[in-house]
Amino acid sequence: MDDRPLFCTRCGTRLEERVVGHGGKTVPSCPACGAIHWLDPKVAAGCLVVRDGKVLLCRRGIQPGYGQWIFPGGHVDRGETVEAAALRETREECGVEAEIEALHGIYSYSGRPVIVVVFRARMAEGSPEPRPADETLEVGWFGPDEVAALELPFRSSAESLGTLFGRTYSVAPARR
Repeated sequence: MDDRPLFCTRCGTRLEERVVGHGGKTVPSCPACGAIHWLDPKVAAGCLVVRDGKVLLCRRGIQPGYGQWIFPGGHVDRGETVEAAALRETREECGVEAEIEALHGIYSYSGRPVIVVVFRARMAEGSPEPRPADETLEVGWFGPDEVAALELPFRSSAESLGTLFGRTYSVAPARR
């Protein structure tokens, strides 16, 4: 999980833990100005682009999961909708202009700071064919049996692809 902040973003004072609410939860807070530094989750969004019974996947060129396969996606920017982020990440990671068909699933896990929103999508008419981009080593279309042979770095990837194809996939061991 991400480290807690050490200093106040408003005044620079070293933060202290403070109990908030009735549940005994502690959050970093500033003893000087009173600012509370909530430890909110980060939201990520992506697209399962499907064509002819196969899904478009990208082989990651960055950590975490370098060299492993995932659907195109990434973090949602502040002020951006999850739909816009999923489409932007798809365009940035594999050059595809996609159209969202439906919400596929929302994935969150105890102790993990990221919530992943996944959409089922199709290539938009006139979209260029997929190609590797800055954070991608290669791209490809994969059916259910082919996905089973790939290294999937994240639980949300394995579960969303499993839901798509009606089977169970495993998460590969973490690489360094």
